[in-house]
Amino acid sequence: MRSTCGFPRRGEQSQLSHIPSVPLPLPCVGVSRNVKGGRDIGSKNGNDVVSRLLVIRHGQSLWNIEERWQGQANIDLSEDGIAQAIAAAEKLGTFDMIVASHLTRALHTATIISESLGIGPVQVDERLQESNIGPWEGLTRQQIESKWPGYLAARRKPEGFESDESIVKRFLDAITDIASRCQNGTALIISHSGVIRTLRHTLGVRNPRLPNLGGCWFHVLGDGRVVAGDIVTLLADLPGGDTL
Repeated sequence: MRSTCGFPRRGEQSQLSHIPSVPLPLPCVGVSRNVKGGRDIGSKNGNDVVSRLLVIRHGQSLWNIEERWQGQANIDLSEDGIAQAIAAAEKLGTFDMIVASHLTRALHTATIISESLGIGPVQVDERLQESNIGPWEGLTRQQIESKWPGYLAARRKPEGFESDESIVKRFLDAITDIASRCQNGTALIISHSGVIRTLRHTLGVRNPRLPNLGGCWFHVLGDGRVVAGDIVTLLADLPGGDTL
């Protein structure tokens, strides 16, 4: 079936097929850990999977090298980050749509992958941006531990740090809007570790730290529910840490 999201599948562009290295998501029948997104997608059966979204963290940034928490600071990719995005594209199969946060490290990653795969243009959604981390922006983990001892281990947040409720609402609204434009298709989303992991924490599923170019599948059901799928790591043994 042809996707309704407006981009042709790779097989419709060429007789040559690209075998994806990333496994396709499994059906979500029987999965109970889910949350309601911002809208119904329009499926006759609310339990139908109407869109599959692979949400991946950006490539290594300049502040990832320094292990500084970025939040919504607009930090460029490092040279290694650019190389990571190029290498990651070789691991991916085709997608019907590619969407990115407007922050440079995510948008640049998405642009590299888009050009390599021949899909696009990259659509930009500011709701996919990283968490607003308030006074922690630009600090290292050691500096945070020094000024706010025990906060990281306890998942406590300082005043001015965006709430989980705010993060989950905007991220879910973005995901369900993308799904509504990509029914019966598969989308690639380039976003940020903090927002991905906050949603997985809310869903109560396994929530490991994500390396650069790591992420997971999310499945959007016909009634707007979002279900967490498998963890995906496109490239192994990457530098860059898991700072936001």
